[in-house]
Amino acid sequence: MQRLEAILFLAREPLSSRKLAQLANLADGTEARTLIRFLNRLYDAAHRAFRVEQSAGGFQLMTRPKFADWIRRLGNQPVASGLSSPAMETLAVVAYRQPVLRADVEAIRGVNCGEMLRQLMDRDLVKISGRSEELGRPYLYSTTRSFLRMFGLRNLDDLPRADDFRRPIGDWNTDETKTPNIESTAEGRAE
Repeated sequence: MQRLEAILFLAREPLSSRKLAQLANLADGTEARTLIRFLNRLYDAAHRAFRVEQSAGGFQLMTRPKFADWIRRLGNQPVASGLSSPAMETLAVVAYRQPVLRADVEAIRGVNCGEMLRQLMDRDLVKISGRSEELGRPYLYSTTRSFLRMFGLRNLDDLPRADDFRRPIGDWNTDETKTPNIESTAEGRAE
């Protein structure tokens, strides 16, 4: 357990349970996941400021969301807010439609997106994930593991769905339905 904890402490990116087992000399990924659950119970019982979270297809030691304001003071957090509105729009189209053609991104956004896709690839948020079978075999674009890490997502299934933001018109002014707390959900994932 101490070997696993030391590896998690020093890991700069999420590691799969198989990789953790290999590095900590454990039997297999199942043993690593079992030890991670045990570590989290210990951290919870001791009210530690951190815990092991699943992110980008692996596990990583992360601070708890309630310490986000304190951690931001360090100034070394990934700068998702450094993306312009057009970059965020382009990234959202790629994230929800992947693998997606540049032409499809441009059709949705209504503007040329070649330069924006290049900038997102430079930031390691988008990658070329293959070629289409269409005429000319254009590139297909998808998000990267860095995208998942930056936004605190375990996998693409964690992306918010449109249903999370929609309510029937009559429900907007009732106390019975509450608006999802999107800010705290995103903040909790971003740690």
